[in-house]
Amino acid sequence: MAETKQAPRDLIDAALAARDKAYAPYSKFHVGAALRTADGNIIAGCNVENAAYPEGVCAEAGAISAMVLSGENQFDEIVVVGLGDVACTPCGGCRQKIREFTQSDATIYIINDGGDTLLTLSREELIPHSFGPENLK
Repeated sequence: MAETKQAPRDLIDAALAARDKAYAPYSKFHVGAALRTADGNIIAGCNVENAAYPEGVCAEAGAISAMVLSGENQFDEIVVVGLGDVACTPCGGCRQKIREFTQSDATIYIINDGGDTLLTLSREELIPHSFGPENLK
């Protein structure tokens, strides 16, 4: 595993602010994510649950969808935060979404409530031997 380095403060702040807006009345587990696009823009997302549980949207997926809506299709780093001090790593589906819109050297930061970085991973560490667009050729 790569050395754990502190996530950038602007991404931390955006992820924490997004988490505070999460809609999680069923699980009570609020998650926020903030990514930095290849053009340097910060885009955030939060998890959104609904009564047809588990048909909600993850924070990472929300941020990625907002990025695509904004006209961009690549990001270089993402911060993910859940609740407390336990590492809230992306689910399998979000790992694949991250894979779709990043290069292999993209950085994934997992932070805690206080904004401290718990894990720093490259995309390849997050999802080794992944399947991507180049596998469809």
